[in-house]
Amino acid sequence: MKGKPTGVTAMCCMISEGTGQGKLMDNEAYNIRKKIEAELMAGSTENNGKILELNDGNFDQSVSGDKLTLVDFWAPWCAPCRFVSPIVEELGSQYSKSMNTGKLNVDDNPLISSRYRITSIPTLMFFRNGKPVDYVIGALPKNILETKIKTLLGTA
Repeated sequence: MKGKPTGVTAMCCMISEGTGQGKLMDNEAYNIRKKIEAELMAGSTENNGKILELNDGNFDQSVSGDKLTLVDFWAPWCAPCRFVSPIVEELGSQYSKSMNTGKLNVDDNPLISSRYRITSIPTLMFFRNGKPVDYVIGALPKNILETKIKTLLGTA
């Protein structure tokens, strides 16, 4: 992978090593997670035709084109993921002519998460021709993400 994470400090969540899934400590944590998942799904805009819902089954085909593809590796229980999600959706819409955008829930898709060694979320990874070309880790502000996108598109 050419790119390296930016030098900007950002919030992120660590996920358990090896499985690609967060560990729940007790019933209270489980209930909190389920509540957050329900709230996120109620306000989700993933089915608007602009943001791809990626999974272990459709991932390779979705990132295989020569068009730049931004993938947001996230989980419903991750607070920084909730912060960055509307930014990713806005940038995905803004650059939809030159970039595809997708989201992959690391808890539900351990194969892809493990393949790319996702240990902190949110991780935003950029693909071209099925190969990762750059990534950033953590909830970064829109202007930093937009600069990264423009650089990768060659418009910076």
